[in-house]
Amino acid sequence: MNPVKNLCLPFLCAALLASCSPSLKVTTDYDKAANFSAYKTFNFYNLKTTGSVSQLNVDRIIAAIKANLVSKGFTETTSNPDLMVNAVTIFKEKQTTTATTNYYGYGGMYRPYGYYGGMGGTGYTSVNTYDYIDGSLVIDIVDAKTNNMIWEGTGNKDIDKAPKDPDKAVKTAVTSIMAGFPPGAKK
Repeated sequence: MNPVKNLCLPFLCAALLASCSPSLKVTTDYDKAANFSAYKTFNFYNLKTTGSVSQLNVDRIIAAIKANLVSKGFTETTSNPDLMVNAVTIFKEKQTTTATTNYYGYGGMYRPYGYYGGMGGTGYTSVNTYDYIDGSLVIDIVDAKTNNMIWEGTGNKDIDKAPKDPDKAVKTAVTSIMAGFPPGAKK
């Protein structure tokens, strides 16, 4: 798998957005000098699908972002928008390894059948590996007149399976990512 897929929202994107459980880490950043109250309209950059990209997931992400912005009083327009919105996915294949050692001894300080010291024992160590995808969805909001990014929200999660209800999962995750937009707004 290509470690970075920009401007595409493949099948794994739905898995990334499987829930807003504590495992979805959300971070945001913004331009402190931007006057967010001056922005009223938005549009999207042309998000294209390539390779193993699911158009369904592209549509889900766009719909969730639109709904979120509209619920906050913004209007979508193709004619001279104040803001341009972009969505980027980043996926990295990762592997984690854990080792567990079980020691079976006889006696010893905390054993019920002996105290301090004790006789030898045996033990074993088992090593397990786990493959997963580290996935991120990044939502960028750009001032259309200056072409400067004014806000960025990122949701990051370890992905191990697809959600049962991708429509709900995408909506919930995008809402979580965009909770801080616009900065200073009542939540």
